Amino acid sequence: MEGTIYSLIPALLMLLLVLFTRKVILSLGVGIIVGAFMLTQMDIGSGLALIWSLFSSIFISDGSLNTGSLYLLGFLFLLGVTTAFMTASGGSRAFGKWAVKRIRNRRGAKLIPAILGIVIFIDDYFNALAVGQVARPVTDRYQLSRAKLAYYIDSTSAPVTVISPISSWGAYIIGTIGSILAANEITDYQALQAFILMIPANFYAFAALLLVFLTIFLKLDIGPMRKHEERALETGQLTNPDKGDVPGDLNDEFKEHDNGKISHLILPIVALVLGTVVSMIVTGVNNSGEQVDILSIFANTNVNISLFIGGLSAVILAGVLYTGQAQPKSSMGHVFIEGLKAMLPAIYILVFAWMIGDIISQLQTGEYLASVFSQADISIAYLPFLIFIISGFMALATGTSWGTFGIMLPIAGEVAAVTEPAFILPALSAVLAGSVFGDHCSPISDTTILSSTGAGSNHIDHVMTQLPYAGIAALAASVGYIVLGMTGQVWIPLFITLILVLVIGIAIHYFSPSLKTEKN
Repeated sequence: MEGTIYSLIPALLMLLLVLFTRKVILSLGVGIIVGAFMLTQMDIGSGLALIWSLFSSIFISDGSLNTGSLYLLGFLFLLGVTTAFMTASGGSRAFGKWAVKRIRNRRGAKLIPAILGIVIFIDDYFNALAVGQVARPVTDRYQLSRAKLAYYIDSTSAPVTVISPISSWGAYIIGTIGSILAANEITDYQALQAFILMIPANFYAFAALLLVFLTIFLKLDIGPMRKHEERALETGQLTNPDKGDVPGDLNDEFKEHDNGKISHLILPIVALVLGTVVSMIVTGVNNSGEQVDILSIFANTNVNISLFIGGLSAVILAGVLYTGQAQPKSSMGHVFIEGLKAMLPAIYILVFAWMIGDIISQLQTGEYLASVFSQADISIAYLPFLIFIISGFMALATGTSWGTFGIMLPIAGEVAAVTEPAFILPALSAVLAGSVFGDHCSPISDTTILSSTGAGSNHIDHVMTQLPYAGIAALAASVGYIVLGMTGQVWIPLFITLILVLVIGIAIHYFSPSLKTEKN
């Protein structure tokens, strides 16, 4: 069944279950079981053994610790503990009070995650989790639903990092582009120059970013997002209470210190940022060999261990600040345990997502989709559009942008080089754009999971509320890629894409008035 149309079954079944049941753990679990039995020809014993192997490989691989996964899981736990200390010390409350005096309306609160999401462009994981920690005290004060916050985080993190050459994504993409150009004997430009030339053709990234700001200034609450915003404004419930615990939320019995200071929140976040960035630079330099430059540093950095070191720095400082207060209201052990427990929903989802990702990889779902594309008789005029759509569906099904990059970039480059060499850079851009689009729609995407974690949103609520926005940006980008294929131009299709997003946003604003209870 590997590499055939049947390899789509686990991914499609999981997506359908997510849509109909809204239970992400159940949906992922069914997908894992079905995929495992498909890989073992329906043998129950072998299937169960494979499931155990997939689970254990997250922690131990080839006889040694799987440090990449462990560092990321450890970072999530550390982030939960840091949040608990910042809350218990009263830092979050103090920052919220301070921000309310300076950020005078709900629009200002919305701008914080949007702007921070653009400024923090070095890595999507770091972006998703750091922005949520800074913005949440303010957005909570203005009763912004956690689903809306998760949308702002997710729709700025990947779109910004995918067009930034100085980022973990940019470094990886530039390295991949270099090998594609060499393989197809293209010497007109170097890899970095090619990446920069590709930026304007990443229509989805620009469409998604524009839509974020239209959502803020035109108060666009589309589809299920409207219900979340109505509930937040009318009742003060920022998440759906019927969905149970959400990542990062602490127990209701958790007591905050009354005399907390802003520094109890700001200093641990500064430690998190500095610890992570410095560690990324150090690990990048150490792994770069003799030739060290900014691109090699980001290409060779170890993001997961850097996040762990940053998280550890934040926990230590937050713990010191908490214990330094007079008469803390909760014991340090209680705060620590509550912080760990708060991250368990995110850990469960991430572990299951990794397992089904392995299943889909072994079934060669991505390779099957790529083969369908490469064997099709495609008109050059529709090449960028079809590459965008195929890449989007592949990222949706597999839950990985980087995996889609690895499969689709070489194929798109080769197809374009053979049919029309002038289209090679737009074709590669279409892969990047489609991958981010699919990533935004996938319930098993790492960045989607971490965005809901950073925002403290129910994961499936984040996925379902983001879908209409991602669909609008993808529709506009699709029109742009069709125009690009017909004209061979880049700037005119980009302009058309952005105008289309603007027109759709204004139309939604006109025909669907903003919430009555929202004043600004």
